[in-house]
Amino acid sequence: MPFVTAKDGTQLHYEDWGAGRPVILLCSATMNSRMWEFQAPYLAARNLRCILPDRRGFGRSQWPWDGYDYDTLADDLACLIDHLQLADITLVGYAMGGGEAVRYLARHGSAQVARLALVCSTTPYLLRAPDNPDGIDLAVFEQAAAAISADRARYVSQIALPFFAGPDATAASLTLSPQLMDWMTQQALDSSLRATVEVTRTLFTQDLRQDVRGVDVPTLIVHGDADMSAPLQLCAQRTASLIPHSRMVVYEGAAHGLFATHADRLNTDLLQFAGG
Repeated sequence: MPFVTAKDGTQLHYEDWGAGRPVILLCSATMNSRMWEFQAPYLAARNLRCILPDRRGFGRSQWPWDGYDYDTLADDLACLIDHLQLADITLVGYAMGGGEAVRYLARHGSAQVARLALVCSTTPYLLRAPDNPDGIDLAVFEQAAAAISADRARYVSQIALPFFAGPDATAASLTLSPQLMDWMTQQALDSSLRATVEVTRTLFTQDLRQDVRGVDVPTLIVHGDADMSAPLQLCAQRTASLIPHSRMVVYEGAAHGLFATHADRLNTDLLQFAGG
């Protein structure tokens, strides 16, 4: 299996499929590169080179104690890009992956990145603050962290249905098979407890507004209007307002897990954006 060594010595796993213009697919906070089950084979079969990293602490990468802040994660991405000597990259950030992507651009520039796609991104800032009064109260994170620490498997199981189907979902309304949802849910447990809590802290508390304002490449923003994890108005709409050259596409009825529930539509949108 291919690995790249981060600046602190952590071994980071990645997959490298296909040939052509490179597309780096950054996963959501508690999942790993296997979440791109529907997108990566589709894109790689259509003359794009798909690179799928596992974030430190998750999947087949090493699980260190530290390094779950955006600066370190962005530097991990830079190590991968330099290791593979990539250019003309389409950078796709899903949920927390969007935060990694914009922090990479802020720290390392856009010389090697041609396009940015933010899918269900948690940018620019989730936390309620005096200058972000519509944000989410810190107590929500604290409750989630306590539930994760007490019984991570139970917590992941409880949030799976709204993650994929929205706030009013029932089992009958779910478009995915129970087996597929279970398999996707298990990915969220393929990590260290420390990593799960700390990346959740990072995505919830870190302010990326300046990073987002500095994005200087064409940007596609894809979001569902039933997303509970990254509410549309708080995340996608505000991100779009900070990137003048961005284009926002809203999937009606889609929740946070639209990579699975709306895979065909997302595949088409990403192919058009990355291949154009």
